[in-house]
Amino acid sequence: MRLRVEGADEILTSNGGLAANVCLQSPFARTLRSFFKDGMALLGSAGIVIFLLIAIFAPLFANGRPFAAVNNGGAVEFPFFRYIFAPDANEKIVEKFFNFLMLFLPSACLLFIALKRKTICFRWISVLILAIIISLPFFIIKTRLDRTNWKEKSEAEGGFAIFAPIPYNPSDTVAVPYQKPSSKHFFGSDQIGRDVLSRMIYGTRISMAVGISATAIAMIIGIAVGLASGYYGGKVDIALMRMVEIVICFPTFLLLLILMSIMMDRKFEQSVIIVITVIGLTSWTGLSRIVRGEVLQQRQMPYIKSCETLAIPGWRILFMHLLPNVSGPVFVSFTFGIAGAVLAESGLSFLGFGVQPPTASWGELLRQAFADPVTYWHLTLWPGIAIFAVVVSFNFVGEGIRKALNPKE
Repeated sequence: MRLRVEGADEILTSNGGLAANVCLQSPFARTLRSFFKDGMALLGSAGIVIFLLIAIFAPLFANGRPFAAVNNGGAVEFPFFRYIFAPDANEKIVEKFFNFLMLFLPSACLLFIALKRKTICFRWISVLILAIIISLPFFIIKTRLDRTNWKEKSEAEGGFAIFAPIPYNPSDTVAVPYQKPSSKHFFGSDQIGRDVLSRMIYGTRISMAVGISATAIAMIIGIAVGLASGYYGGKVDIALMRMVEIVICFPTFLLLLILMSIMMDRKFEQSVIIVITVIGLTSWTGLSRIVRGEVLQQRQMPYIKSCETLAIPGWRILFMHLLPNVSGPVFVSFTFGIAGAVLAESGLSFLGFGVQPPTASWGELLRQAFADPVTYWHLTLWPGIAIFAVVVSFNFVGEGIRKALNPKE
C-alpha cells in the first residue's frame, strides 16, 4: 500500500519507507507559484520589464550620435561610445548609471554562461571584476559638449553613418514647435521642436530612477523605524511614533513643493537627486506603521522568546529573525510605493518643481500642453498613457504579491 502525503512530493510505502526523495514545497515556492497563476500580476510584471528595458537601453533606441560614421576618406568615428561613458546631459548620474547597466547586464549574462562549469564563487568574483572594469571609463573619460549634426556632416562629407532607429537626441531642436505626429517624428515635437518620442524614451529613465530609488530610501527608513518601535516598545515606541505623526501632519505634496523650492533656490543642479531624496524622506511613514504592527505580533511568538533567552543581540533578532517574517507586507508596500513615487515625480515636474529642463520627463511634457491640451493633444496623450501604464503595472504586481501572500482571501 502507498500513501501520498498531502503538501509533499513524497510517497510512503506500507513499511514506512520513502519511495521517492523528500521534496517539500517551501512557503516561498508556494507564494511564487500562486503569483504566476495570477494573470493580472503577470501582465503587470511584463509591463515593468518592458519599461525597465526601455530605460536601460534607451541610447540604442533613440540617439542623435551614430554608432559608426565613415567619411569619404575612409576614416571611421564612433561618437556613440564616447557619449555612453561621458554623456553631455544635465543629469549625468542617472545617465551614467543606466548606461553602465546597458553595458554590464548583457556582459555579465554572457560571462555567467561562459563560466557555467566553474564554481559559483568563481563566477561571482569574475562578475565583480567585470563590473569594475566596465565602470572605470565612466570615471576616466571627461564630458565634451558635442552639438554636431551628424546627419548633415555625413551627407556633406559623402560618407555614411549608422544611426539608432530614432536618430534624435532628447535635447536637440530638430523640428518646428508643436509639430503633430508624422512619419519623421512619430510622436510629434514639443514647444521648442524637440522630438517627443526621444524625450518619452529618456523620460522612462527618470521615472524608473525616481520610483525605485525614492521608494528604496523610504523602505530603509520605514523598516528601521518600524522594527525599532515595535520591538523595543516603551519610550522608544512613543518617541518614534510621535515623530511619525508629526511628519504625517504635513500635507505630503505641499511639503514636497516647499523642500523642492528651497533646494532649487540654492542652485542645486542635479534635480533628479533632489526629487529622489525629497520623495524618499517624505513617504516612509505608512510603511513604518505597517512594519511596527507586524513586529508587535511577531515579538510575542516563541521563536523570539527563545532568541531573547539565548541572549542573542538585539540587532540580530531585528534583522535576522523579525525582518524576514514581516517582509511580506514590505514587498507589497514597495511595489505600491514605486507607483506613488512615479506619480509624485510627474506631478512635481508638471508644476515646475521636479526634474528641470532640458532633462526629459513625462510630467514636463504634460506641462507643455497645459495652455491648450486639446490642440497639443500629442503632448498630453503619450505621457499620460506612459504614466498610466507604469502605475497600473506596479499596482497589478503589488496586488498579485498581496494575494499570493494571503491565499485564503
